[in-house]
Amino acid sequence: MSEQGWQEFLSAEGIDDWVVLHGGATAVFRVGSLSEAVRLAEAIAGITGLEDSGVVMTIANDHLTVRLTRDIWRLEPRHIELARAISAIAQEHHVPADRAAVQEVQVAIAAKRDEIDVNFWRAVLGYVPAADDNAVDPLGHGSTVWMQELDESKPLRHAMHIDVSVAREQAMVRLQAALAAGGRIVDDSHAPSHWTLADRAGNRVCIAAWPDGSTRRLSSGSE
Repeated sequence: MSEQGWQEFLSAEGIDDWVVLHGGATAVFRVGSLSEAVRLAEAIAGITGLEDSGVVMTIANDHLTVRLTRDIWRLEPRHIELARAISAIAQEHHVPADRAAVQEVQVAIAAKRDEIDVNFWRAVLGYVPAADDNAVDPLGHGSTVWMQELDESKPLRHAMHIDVSVAREQAMVRLQAALAAGGRIVDDSHAPSHWTLADRAGNRVCIAAWPDGSTRRLSSGSE
C-alpha cells in the first residue's frame, strides 16, 4: 500500500462529488425521502465491480452516504471509475452531492511503540482491522480508532485526541465555528494540512484538510 492510490484519485477528473478522508473516498448525496435514498442505493448497487470493492452505503431519510473503502490506503485506480459511475447515476436521479456534509471522526490513541495495544481496542469495541494500526466498526457507523506511535523522546501528555477529517474547502469553516464556540488553537504549524485545537478543559481535537487538500488543488487557490 502506498500514497499512489489516493493521490491518483485526488488528481482525477470527474470526481468533484467526492472527498478523500482518512478512511478513503466518500460522497454524500441529498435526497428528498427515505424511499428516494433506497432507490438511489439500489441503482448504485448494480454498478459492475462495486460488489467486491469494499463499499459501504448508509441510507437515511434525507441523504445517502457512499464510502468506497474503509481506509485511505485501500484506494485503487478502479475506485476512480466507480466514483464516476456513482456520480453519473446520482445525476440521472437528479440528486445533488453535498461535500460540506462529508466528514469522518477518528479517535487517535497515542502510545510508545512497545505499548501500542490495537488488539485491545479491537476486542473491547468489537471492531475489525482495516490496517495494521487501526480498528474500524464492522457496521460502518462508529468512529475509526487509530493507534498513533509516539516519539520515544516526547512525554505522553494527551493519550487520546479526536481527528475530524473534512473536505479541503470546509476545514476553515469548521475551524472558525470551533473558535467561535470557545475553542482555541494549540498548534497551527501544520496548517493548512491540519490545526490542533483545544476546549476550555484542554481536551484536544485536530481539524484536518488532509488528505483531501494534499494535492495541487489546495495550493492552486482554486478552492
